[in-house]
Amino acid sequence: MSRERAGARELYEGLLGHDGRDAYAAVVEPWLAHARAAGAPLRAPLPGAADARAQGPGHPGALWELYALSRVSDVLLLSFQPPGHDPWAGPGLTEDQYLLLFTGLGMVPFEEHSVFDPFLHEIVEVEQAADPDEPIAVTGVVWPGLWLGDMVFARAGVRVRAGARHAERGVADRSALYWAFRRRHRPTVDLSMGWGSNSQWRTDFRVDIRGRAQDRLNVMGSTDVDEVAAASAEALLTPAERRELLRHRSLLRTPQRAGALAGSPGWETDLFPFDWRLPVRPGRGTVPEGLSCPPCPSRN
Repeated sequence: MSRERAGARELYEGLLGHDGRDAYAAVVEPWLAHARAAGAPLRAPLPGAADARAQGPGHPGALWELYALSRVSDVLLLSFQPPGHDPWAGPGLTEDQYLLLFTGLGMVPFEEHSVFDPFLHEIVEVEQAADPDEPIAVTGVVWPGLWLGDMVFARAGVRVRAGARHAERGVADRSALYWAFRRRHRPTVDLSMGWGSNSQWRTDFRVDIRGRAQDRLNVMGSTDVDEVAAASAEALLTPAERRELLRHRSLLRTPQRAGALAGSPGWETDLFPFDWRLPVRPGRGTVPEGLSCPPCPSRN
């Protein structure tokens, strides 16, 4: 590794190429030491900031580097997940080693798990409640979540109990997860897929920011979630389903128009929500419709 750069892509490729035991000591620890010695601490990109996107070949901007780091996180979290879609269990780091890496880069773990919140929580397993109207409740934490400033870098993986009208087992925990590169137990879809070995790394990280007055989801999105092309598969989702897909990054239940969607084989992984944003309510400043205005979560 050069002194000038310790990119997350190098760490990702090092993890994939490591065959022996103790990937933390062999791959992660040397990379982290180099990255910290190189100086540049991680910062959450400001919405719309000029340096948030790439500035040209060989000069990755904040969103590209955060995306590469999210792929590192995806690989390191495989061992925490149930088997299924992906046979590889990852490098097998412990939770403490996972946190040592990311806290070493300036991130802060969070433990706000008393109430289910799709901003903070990714559903890993659903226990189906007998009452279909029982709300989603967290029953266990599978892996920790991480803040980078007021931006959520990684949502915590959680087990939940819910009625089928809120979260359906086999859908909320096994359908395609968008804005993610790899999960062991479910298919994933992100904008890097289908691109070449270099082009795939020019993928923007999804930015979700929690402030005192509002949550901002998919900050770089430019398309109103309610304004989708009439001929698209996305238009066959109800407005509520589209908003849930934006908030949860996956569907929660079998879509109401599943029969019509079945006419487009592969629709489950062919949706394109990556530009979506929530609309702004007239007369309410910048608070997106459907979001509460919670205080900033504790960083303690």
